[in-house]
Amino acid sequence: MDNGKNRVCPVEMAGSLDSRIRRWLQNPQRILSPYIKEGMTVLDIGCGPGFFSVEMAKMVGSGGRVISADLQEGMLLKVKAKIQGTRLEERIKLVKCDRDKTNISDKFDFGLAFYVVHEIPDKESLFKELKSALNQKGRILIVEPKWFHVSKKDFLQTTDHAKNAGFDINKGPALPFSWSAILTNS
Repeated sequence: MDNGKNRVCPVEMAGSLDSRIRRWLQNPQRILSPYIKEGMTVLDIGCGPGFFSVEMAKMVGSGGRVISADLQEGMLLKVKAKIQGTRLEERIKLVKCDRDKTNISDKFDFGLAFYVVHEIPDKESLFKELKSALNQKGRILIVEPKWFHVSKKDFLQTTDHAKNAGFDINKGPALPFSWSAILTNS
């Protein structure tokens, strides 16, 4: 039975993922500035229409790179349209994920999985893939929605999957309506 927990946000709803209200509640600069520095390679897994990817690209500067990965080609096309003809175009690499594989081959320093892990059926495989691509001193911020899909029990199960993949689990930032954790290499 489909309980909706692994259903991805349809491309038609992308506008709701990139709004002024969201920017006010989930300001990318405020959330990510403690983790992203110029010159880093960063990953936005489940990037959607690029709400975080675009800001990440500004933060890493001309010497850095953003890997924007999504399951849906339509979401990647929205990111591409948003950055086309700008200086950010050369900083953002678009990666099409498969349902059971991220297809991320680059090493990265920081990863963001914002409101996406609950959509992934095989969380343990996801975390194993991310662990193998994360640089030794890298970190991953996972954020899940409290009210919409993810109970405290569900979030703790998610962090258990990350632990089983070899991550240390650390307290994440306090964000409205959200659970969060920072994953580091153990």
